[in-house]
This record gives sequence, structure tokens and C-alpha cells, in this order.
Amino acid sequence: MPGEFEIHAGTYMLWPDRPDNWRNGAKPAQRVFAEIAAVISKYEPVTVGVNAAQYDNARAMLPGRVRVVEVSSNDAWLRDTGPTFVRNNDGAVRGVDWRFNAWGGLVDGLYFPWDRDDQVARKLCEMDGFDYYSLEDTVLEGGAFHVDGEGTAVVTEACLLSGGRNPHMTREALEETLKEYLNIKKVIWLRHGIYMDETNEHVDNVCAFVRPGEVVLAWTDRRDDPQYEFSRSCLEVLRNARDAMGRRLKVQPLALPAPKFVTREEADGVDSTNRMRPRQQGDRLAASYVNFYVCNGAVIAPAFDDPMDASARRTLQALYPDRQVHQIYTRDILLGGGNIHCITQQLPTRWAPGRPGIL
Repeated sequence: MPGEFEIHAGTYMLWPDRPDNWRNGAKPAQRVFAEIAAVISKYEPVTVGVNAAQYDNARAMLPGRVRVVEVSSNDAWLRDTGPTFVRNNDGAVRGVDWRFNAWGGLVDGLYFPWDRDDQVARKLCEMDGFDYYSLEDTVLEGGAFHVDGEGTAVVTEACLLSGGRNPHMTREALEETLKEYLNIKKVIWLRHGIYMDETNEHVDNVCAFVRPGEVVLAWTDRRDDPQYEFSRSCLEVLRNARDAMGRRLKVQPLALPAPKFVTREEADGVDSTNRMRPRQQGDRLAASYVNFYVCNGAVIAPAFDDPMDASARRTLQALYPDRQVHQIYTRDILLGGGNIHCITQQLPTRWAPGRPGIL
């Protein structure tokens, strides 16, 4: 699996529309999704999959350069439901279709049913002509791992070892599956992610590879915040780890915003059903600047109308000096349970061995 910072052939997204997760009939979230797709499409091709009833609306809201296709889904978390793309030594790109069960199935999953989401990876691969590996017996999501493109992955124990995913698999078996299908040699296991992250603490909200040998880590100095111990434990692991190439990792802290909570107005705007985990006033949101997306020539990062927004932008610009950092106010995505990285999936370019450049 190439690193996200390598050159892309494009980006895939899905379109939000379920009113029992997105407030006010998903209209505020749709505006943010459209803004993100529009910015990314300035740097690389973007494909947005939509449910049939939303096709005309999405087509009208998105720029003409964004491809809109009918792909039915239960919700809009393409990072987790779409294919993980890998590339072989001959340059061929294939997808990995993990089994998806809404982050925990009937144990601690977030909605039911999830059958259409579990079909998204196959649909996209077949639509665009990619072969794919189908892992019917392994529940995993794209947000559950980050790779450096040189044989190293970072994951969290809280997520991969959660009871609702793969109770039939040991830690060792899960690690071997990652090594086989992502072609990696080293898995670094963090204990935690972001406090109250309802995905069982996906790693893409707490830690990401900036480049081989360097990671960014969500950080807080607030000792009374449960996240303080979470981030400290991550730092301890990362400082003592070596990657697949034998390097010690350089760890760049990325300060978190102040804790964010669901307001009464926001909770009241979400429909109540028996198919979705309810959104309630006072729920803590898993806000993190680490949930950014790296595309060709740019970094698309969240903003929270918080004093730390400017600091996060400066840190990311220093980490990616050759890319333009775009910050987008994403509270309406955060209210749905994720952020920019969670709704995007990169398609790597085809690489031609023995020839310079990228095809």
C-alpha cells in the first residue's frame, strides 16, 4: 500500500443523506462535503458516489469537474467502506475489500443495516475496472490503519481488538492479515486513539505518517482531560518503536482543539430512529486536526472555529512545505462521527517499473 502522501490518480467520496445521522436533513453536511470535493478536485480527479434519490441534488451542488455516479450506500464514510488500494511491483493497482459491519456489528456498531455499505468497495472496483481481494472473514476499515509506503503500518489496539470486529482472530492473526494484504513488514500498535471516538478509536484520528520515518500525533497538555493519558501512551510507544526499515520515528505533536460537545440545537436536528446510534446533547465529539487528507499538492485539514485552528495550520504547513494547506470548517462532519480523512479515499497512480515518473 503506497503512502497517502504519494501521487494519486484521484479521490473517491460518498454523499451524505441519512437524516438520523446528519442534522437538518443532511443539508449542512452536504454543503461541507461539496466544499471539500471542490477543493480536492482542483488538484486531482474526484468521484462522488450518491444514492439515487440524491443524484440531481449532488450534481447541482458539486462542480462540473467532479464525477458524480450512482452508488447506493447506508452512509458516507468512504474511507471505511471503500476499497483500500494497493500496488504491485509491475505497477498494477488492486483494491482490498474488507468486510464492513458499521464499526462493531450487533456488539457495538453504530447503525443497522450496513449491507449497502459493505458492497461499496466491490462496486467501485468493478465500476472502474480494478481487480480486488475480498476478505469476507476480516472486519476492518480504512481508517483503522496508516502506512508509510515502505512496509510500516500504525494501528490502535482499542480498534482492531474490539469485540465487535474479529473475535475469532488473535492479535497475531490480525497482524498477519495486514502484512499479507498491505504487503507490510512491521505493525506498530498504539493502545488508544482519540477519547470518545465512536469508531473504537481509529488511528487516523490520532496518528498519521507525514512521510517515511515521521508521524504526526494528536496532543494535549490538559492533564485533566482523559485524552492526555491517551496521547502520552501513544507517544511512549512511538518513541520506542522502529519502523520496517529500522528507523526510530520522528514524532511531531499536533495540538488538539478544546473539547467539543453536541449542542441541544444540533441534537434536535437529527431524526430519532431505531437504526442509528442517537445523537444527544452533551455528547463529546472526537475533534482532532490529525483527521486531514493529503492530496496532490495540497493538505485538506479541518477547522473548528477554535483558537488552535491557526496553530494547526502552521504546523501542517511546516510539515508539508511543498503543499498548500486548506482549512475547512467541518463541524457538521464531526457531528456525524468523523472528519475529512474519514470521508475520502485515495486512488494511487499506476507506476511503471524502470521508467521515470508516474503513469
